[in-house]
Amino acid sequence: MSLAPSDPSLLTASAAFKRLQRRELTAQQLLGACLERIRAQEPQVLAWRHIDTERALEHARALDAGPIRGPLHGLPLGVKDLFDTRDFPTGYGSAIYERHQPVTDAAAVALCKAAGAIVLGKTVTTEFATFTPGPTRNPHNPGHTPGGSSSGSAAAVAANMVPLALGTQTAASIVRPAAYCGIVGFKPGFGLISRAGVKSLSESLDTVGGFGRSVADVALLTSVMANAAAWRDLPADSKPRIGVCHTPHWDSASAAAQQAFEATVQRLARAGAFVVDVSLPDAVAALTAVHDEVMCAEAFKALADERLQHPELLSERLRAMLERGAAVTYEQTVSHRAHVASARHQLGRGFAGYDLLMTPSACGEADAGLTATGDPLFSRIWSLLGLPSVALPTGFGPQGLPLGIQLVGPSMSETATLGFAHWIEQRLHG
Repeated sequence: MSLAPSDPSLLTASAAFKRLQRRELTAQQLLGACLERIRAQEPQVLAWRHIDTERALEHARALDAGPIRGPLHGLPLGVKDLFDTRDFPTGYGSAIYERHQPVTDAAAVALCKAAGAIVLGKTVTTEFATFTPGPTRNPHNPGHTPGGSSSGSAAAVAANMVPLALGTQTAASIVRPAAYCGIVGFKPGFGLISRAGVKSLSESLDTVGGFGRSVADVALLTSVMANAAAWRDLPADSKPRIGVCHTPHWDSASAAAQQAFEATVQRLARAGAFVVDVSLPDAVAALTAVHDEVMCAEAFKALADERLQHPELLSERLRAMLERGAAVTYEQTVSHRAHVASARHQLGRGFAGYDLLMTPSACGEADAGLTATGDPLFSRIWSLLGLPSVALPTGFGPQGLPLGIQLVGPSMSETATLGFAHWIEQRLHG
């Protein structure tokens, strides 16, 4: 899509920042364009829980009157309603916290604001970042889910309401909504961005990341939160060695998703990438079920007060999840941790032959209906292993909804993984 100079809301975050830095675009102009998008599309998309237009405009005016603040100077930002915010109520997707007002910002939010971002508001999340959806709809078709749990953030970016938004992932909550909404999502490796001030669901899985409309966008956003300026170095000639990984769940992908995936592999091979089919070690392939038990067991502990004090305000789906978690024993937890350690070691040796794995990002196009957020099947393994993952759009399926791929890098490879993802993005969309 060609950029329309008269509509700054169509600019990627990285392109907008360059114009803001050169004072060719003001923060007020960019914010005004985003607010126009919100007025036009929010009644159908329902991506937002809270918006403070006046506060955002005041911030934009202050930025235009002063020096460049940092890498996110003047960029409107959506914040998933799982992050504490001093300027907005924070409900975590639950009626329990309907009137909850934090007195501090989550660390990730504070760092984005310090880098010049304009926090426009809070985006819809599912109940405690689990599987009971909020009202948000897919911008490409309001009869379909945008994915979860970072539903509002992904939809807001896809609808050009904001160029950037924060998300979290415990199972597939960045990768799947990015895939369903046709944008770029990035989940860095576990623990590289602070979770201070983010409502906990699963202590060993919850990971902060973000959404944009290009790899450069998500690199820009996450590098600020991780204090990792090197992530923004995206060489154009980082030709990757790609391990094509159909995963044990290939049969769960739709025919359209399978065909699009194979066509993408062939296209990248023609562009000069080295591609080779790889199979996962048995210990890795078995991690999907392990992930579910780990997540449920840790959620049972993390949501103890909510479960004990307000059970009537929890959805049936969440109560069932917590019941499954209660049944996981200490001995099973010990076994799961040993299994994960072994799988991580086996997969780490396999990465010696390639730079990153390419897998489906979801089972197919976004599911019809708004009562569920889709299957996290294709991301559970990588979330459990704590590896960096990039979701890239590749095109559209027969229903006119986006399809995509997931790129998974080895541990502590964020700089290289983003560079390779940028190379792939340029060959697919450049």
